[in-house]
Amino acid sequence: MRVLLLNANTNLAMTEHCVAAARAYAPDIDFVGATGRFGSPHIGTRATYAIAAHAALDAYAAQTERFDAVILACFGDPGFAALKEIADGPVFALAESACRAAALSQKPFSVVTGGARWESMLREYLTPLGLTDYLASIRTVDVTGSQILADPDRSIGKLAQACDAAAREDGATRVILGGAGLIGLAPRVQPNVSVQVLDCLIPAIDAARLAADVTPVPVSAVAAADAAGFPGLTPELAKRLAADIAKNL
Repeated sequence: MRVLLLNANTNLAMTEHCVAAARAYAPDIDFVGATGRFGSPHIGTRATYAIAAHAALDAYAAQTERFDAVILACFGDPGFAALKEIADGPVFALAESACRAAALSQKPFSVVTGGARWESMLREYLTPLGLTDYLASIRTVDVTGSQILADPDRSIGKLAQACDAAAREDGATRVILGGAGLIGLAPRVQPNVSVQVLDCLIPAIDAARLAADVTPVPVSAVAAADAAGFPGLTPELAKRLAADIAKNL
């Protein structure tokens, strides 16, 4: 089984971190990383989020190999719905998968992530999906995911404090560490928190494995497209868009 881990920002170290964590959790799966070819090294504003959605589509379109599933490895899932439209097979994303997994118990859960604007941005994203019914809170720490990745030791205490507050003050029975830069830190945070701390990557991998087991992924023939009809886009993405549009004609 081959899974594409797609990072929609330009931080190559973030992509490598996600791939290493995925391989450690599921060594039987062949994970391949892809990094955004343009945009921001960190997604933490609505503007960088909007650009990352385009970058996610572009990074996928640039792939020439076949994959059984795709995981959009950016918490907040920029471009997720659009990516599902143009992809050949099943697509999963960190925030959607983690929140669905946390909500299965029908008990309150919280999200802890880096970057102040993510509190409102995540609510805007999760509410239409029906994933705020059991959401107790979204708490942010004053460091970004990229900063946490660069020096996790300095952030463990802040993350643990936020997770513990979500449990004690907000009533969360589970807390998701949300963000690609926070992947792999749950075991280090857990000893200081009274409720379960969840890694946001694991539910996406589990969902991808299940879907690939039951859904054969064909190798699609991408329709020919005139790149001039999509000014400013790469020929690869133009072809993907043309093929998707043709489905509805």
